[in-house]
Amino acid sequence: MNSLRSFVLALMLGAALPTYLMVPAHAQIAVDVSVDVPPPPLPYYEQPPIPAEGYIWAPGYWAWDPVALDYYWVPGTWVEPPQPELLWTPAWWGWVDGRYGFHPGYWGREVGFYGGIDYGFGYTGEGYYGGRWDHGVFFYNRTVNNFTNVRITNVYNQTVMINNNVSRVSFNGGSGGIQARPTPQQEALARERHIVATPVQRQHAEIASQDRSLFAKQNHGEPAVAATSRPGVLQGEGVVRASRTPVAPVGEPGRPGQPQEMQGHELPRPGEPPRLGEPPRVNEMGREPPPRVDERLPAEEPRRVPREAPRTEPLRVEPRPEARPEPPKAEERMAPPPRVEERRPEPPPAPAVREAPLRMAPAPRPPAPAPRPPAREGEKR
Repeated sequence: MNSLRSFVLALMLGAALPTYLMVPAHAQIAVDVSVDVPPPPLPYYEQPPIPAEGYIWAPGYWAWDPVALDYYWVPGTWVEPPQPELLWTPAWWGWVDGRYGFHPGYWGREVGFYGGIDYGFGYTGEGYYGGRWDHGVFFYNRTVNNFTNVRITNVYNQTVMINNNVSRVSFNGGSGGIQARPTPQQEALARERHIVATPVQRQHAEIASQDRSLFAKQNHGEPAVAATSRPGVLQGEGVVRASRTPVAPVGEPGRPGQPQEMQGHELPRPGEPPRLGEPPRVNEMGREPPPRVDERLPAEEPRRVPREAPRTEPLRVEPRPEARPEPPKAEERMAPPPRVEERRPEPPPAPAVREAPLRMAPAPRPPAPAPRPPAREGEKR
């Protein structure tokens, strides 16, 4: 039975092919296992912290054990890509010819179709918003990745809508499944050559198949190990249990926040010239955009002359405006205003004037008679 289980697991993960072998796309999207029973809903869980820079998140999924005839949970984990510029397309279940078929995950230059299943942490059902490559350097979106106690130098901000009320259905098509279809671009990506799961990923799934607590009949859809920081490590630090209720996303209360160590180089925003000391930008097709005319390297920065401190003027306090009276009511407008007698203010009393006593001026003396000249001889006096 163990040999049969290992053989089926090898088919599901593509273990018969070398790790770095580029294989046709149809070998990856083909159904390896078909089951009559639909897979359980996806469990709620928090993302464990990234072990180091250079890892990419691979979400957990339900796998099938043909011996136990039961689904078992393969915990989500951080994995290293087989080579730069590759992204992970998650595994998914889809309704095919009246049965549920398993589509294994693979590595490619872009994320392909994975059934429209919302795995969280950047895998919204279409594409991947948890990070992107830029000239061989992987930049992380800090809004959906857990960087607790880990220094990440290459980060950027991009809002990702998280709907905790979305269905946790883990399969596409059929009764009750997600009704999503691949776009023409995703169909073109499916025809490209891909890289199968790495040996570490295959070993991680093999270890999960040997843990009875991860089987749906044992955990009833709530595995004890929902995610882990390192592949193949299902005990100790970095192991996360499943939750019955939705967990708070990164950056919200109740969710481990982002420490200061995560601050680092950020990708320039669209329309912004590239910053010095950072890798150049690339467009969606992987080519560097043509340089703009105004995007020139700045000349040597001129010497800065210290400016004098501005003189402070005394603070002027303006008088507060008087409160305007409220407009009179309609009833008050009808009544005539009362007559008010105007009273003029009385003038202040004049100051008292003290009269001085009258003084009688002395009567003028009569003038003295003029002396007469001496009489001449012979005159009579």
